[in-house]
Amino acid sequence: MSNKDTVLMVGRLMELAARTAPKATGQDFIETVLLSDEQRIKLGEEMVEYGTRHKIWHHERDGYNVLASDAVVLIGLLPHLGVGLDCGACGLSGCAELNTVSITKEFRGPSCALRLLDLGIALGSAAKVAMDMNVDNRIMYNAGVSAIKLGYSRANICHGIPLSATGKNIFFDRKG
Repeated sequence: MSNKDTVLMVGRLMELAARTAPKATGQDFIETVLLSDEQRIKLGEEMVEYGTRHKIWHHERDGYNVLASDAVVLIGLLPHLGVGLDCGACGLSGCAELNTVSITKEFRGPSCALRLLDLGIALGSAAKVAMDMNVDNRIMYNAGVSAIKLGYSRANICHGIPLSATGKNIFFDRKG
């Protein structure tokens, strides 16, 4: 088995970890996608182009990391309603208001704070699998922005985790 095949297998295990991570009220709104090589390359190119066009250096830098990676796992939070607690942690008066408001910027929102915690736990669980398997990784919000734009994710908010297994971690000593 090649290094790349091993990294892809770790990507699938990361999807499993995100899927089985604890969720508020036991409801699952997490989406996982292991990109194909063609999708990974298009994602990296889009990130570089976006960063160049908008003069956002970290989009460009991270895009080059995606292009140099072996694989990318996307983890996102699908469209959802509030959990029904009316806690106000989303910044709105309660779940009824959250369920009727729609804002689109880099991500669609607002989102239920408890569902966002589910996303964070899923991301952490997936990154831990990569770490345990000695696969270098970095959680990138901007990879999720471009993934949504390209139609690779149906999520309201998405993050990408590029993966690499080389002699030196490509996500350190990056030029900014």
